[in-house]
Amino acid sequence: MILAGDVGGTKTALGLYEPSGGGVQPQREASFASHDYASLTDVLTEFLKPHQGRPLQAACFGVPGAVIDGHAATTNLPWLVEEKELAAFLNTPRVKLLNDLEATAYGTLFLQSTEVSVLNTGTPRTRAANVAVIAAGTGLGEAILYGDGTHHHPIASEGGHADFAPRGDEQIEMLRYLRDRFADGHVSYERVLSGPGLHNIYNFLRDTRFAAEPQWLADALAGGDASATIAAHALAADDALCVEALNLFAGIYGAEAGNLALKCLAVGGVFVAGGIAPKILPVLHSGRFMRSFTDKGRFAELLRGIPVKVALNPRTALLGAAHFALRL
Repeated sequence: MILAGDVGGTKTALGLYEPSGGGVQPQREASFASHDYASLTDVLTEFLKPHQGRPLQAACFGVPGAVIDGHAATTNLPWLVEEKELAAFLNTPRVKLLNDLEATAYGTLFLQSTEVSVLNTGTPRTRAANVAVIAAGTGLGEAILYGDGTHHHPIASEGGHADFAPRGDEQIEMLRYLRDRFADGHVSYERVLSGPGLHNIYNFLRDTRFAAEPQWLADALAGGDASATIAAHALAADDALCVEALNLFAGIYGAEAGNLALKCLAVGGVFVAGGIAPKILPVLHSGRFMRSFTDKGRFAELLRGIPVKVALNPRTALLGAAHFALRL
């Protein structure tokens, strides 16, 4: 049996799999509210109760945060996760921690055609070439799959915390606006490409009087998930502020996806993962994302040849962790 996990600040997904034909077959999967547990081992204790006595071949976990020398302090959770501790707890020497976006990146290699939405066909490659993965959700994750011509190898990144690079006068004004609203004055891409980031974009447009905010919308934003509310009214096209906020978000998303593709020469493709992209597919398909993606001056033609797909399977990271465990 192979154990895989996708650890998140909100929930932790775990799965047991059997190797089958070079892949994995799920035997059991379950999700747990992360903040209900003091540690990952507490979650594992509950999940593995029905399987006591069955040996594990290997285990791999995607965790939110930087993994350094087999250690990780998880983002938005008070957990310290260590490979050696997990190996002793699980009684198997084959345990690996990956950054959550590393796991997501590896999982994209195993998605079926029905589990992706194509934004740009590009020029498919016959040999394993570099792939970039970008994922906006609660935060912004980025990762790379290094292609050695035969296999892909996931590489972690904290590129979401790199400086936001505005494009055009409007975004320059937004940078100034946001810089004044954060105590450290640092405006990263995560400040605009995430759930909270969409709300930041909306606030900028509202406060610079792009359009008036109706009272019913102000009440809705105050009473629930502001970013989900903005996205819903943008997709319904019933409020100008929401529509423009989501359009601006999609353009910046495409621009940063293109930046990441250039940085690792991702001619093997770009995957747009995370929780937001599947929910805003109509906007991503409107053309704004790809126009920004390819707007790279002398390298525009190169970008037009890169396949770009949206990952639709919410279990992509779990799938990646399970398949990576096969390599251990």
